[in-house]
Amino acid sequence: MYDYAIMWEWGAFAIRWLHVITAIAWIGSSFYFIALDLGLRKAPDLPEGAHGEEWQVHGGGFYHIRKYLVAPAAMPEHLTWFKWESYATWLSGFALLAVVYYAGADLYLVDANVWDVSPFIGILTSIASIIGAWLVYDLLCKSPLKANATALMVLLFALLVGLAWFYTQIFTGRAAFLHLGAITATIMSANVFMVIIPNQKIVVADLKAGRVPDAKYGKIAKLRSTHNNYLTLPVLFLMLSNHYPLAFATQYNWIIASLVFLIGVTIRHYFNSVHARKGKPNWTWALAAILFIIIAWLSTVPAVLGGDERAALPERAQRMVAAAGFEDVSDIVLGRCSMCHSATPAWEGMLWPPKGVMLETEAQIALRAREIYLQAGRSHAMPPANITYMSDEERQQIVAWFEGISNGG
Repeated sequence: MYDYAIMWEWGAFAIRWLHVITAIAWIGSSFYFIALDLGLRKAPDLPEGAHGEEWQVHGGGFYHIRKYLVAPAAMPEHLTWFKWESYATWLSGFALLAVVYYAGADLYLVDANVWDVSPFIGILTSIASIIGAWLVYDLLCKSPLKANATALMVLLFALLVGLAWFYTQIFTGRAAFLHLGAITATIMSANVFMVIIPNQKIVVADLKAGRVPDAKYGKIAKLRSTHNNYLTLPVLFLMLSNHYPLAFATQYNWIIASLVFLIGVTIRHYFNSVHARKGKPNWTWALAAILFIIIAWLSTVPAVLGGDERAALPERAQRMVAAAGFEDVSDIVLGRCSMCHSATPAWEGMLWPPKGVMLETEAQIALRAREIYLQAGRSHAMPPANITYMSDEERQQIVAWFEGISNGG
């Protein structure tokens, strides 16, 4: 069973790596095309139907790019579609959600101190909320509000604020932020899969059939593409937020998440304005800095970290406590790890336990058994630089304890 834990960890690493690679490809192409679109210029020699052109230099060569707002007069022989970057990012992201948060639901997803439900109910709630959020968003985009882009954006922000509050009332803080990121990514990818690409395929089909494409399909796709543009920076923060307990594990985490969306939108507005040659709205950086200072302040008012303590330990954790060698392992962890991994770390300059992980009680140690085994037993990742001098014998005790219970000992 301990070999399974190691392979599972490597599997999670592989999926995470794939997710990062595909996300870079998707967001990179998104940033490029938004900048290109905003930088297009009119020219007297543009062919009929062309909206604008752009000259660019890169890699020792020059590129001459033209955009047709609806479609060119004839279908090109070769057409490159940008879609798989989006699909692969979402699929790998959902796989990672399943591997980390669903498989480890009793530790990373469900917190009995917040909402005392079984992991199964927590997982169902997770899936239903992601699907439901997309359906509500899609309905809003198809409603009469689509004619007023600003009003629609404000309403969508209010929806995200509501979701931020909702998730912090049912999941761990870490899972709440991750789910906000998952919903945002789902909206973005579903926009590509269910709206942008289908509309472009309709235009291509019309061209092949000799029909004049309807301009409405391009306008609909443009609206969704604009939403995707403004959501990219917030989703990046939310996907990386599990490294920052000051963001996800404090009392006002839902307000922090909401302000993150505002910061991301504000920064994108700056770059969009620059790319469109509409000046440099430097006030956006000042506003982002102010919002960031507010976030830092909110994370300490009051200074309350959300722990992973359970009203009742899961069965596996109970077995960990009862297993041979637990008392020795508990002493090792308390002596070598808890000076940092506590509600009030003793290490100078450290105000919060790393990643919000506390190892002060039997319950906390038992719930983190697999991580302790992988981080301090099978590897020397913890303590960092072995700063508390954990001996090889102590690491072997951790390995023997975990592998003993994994083998049914």
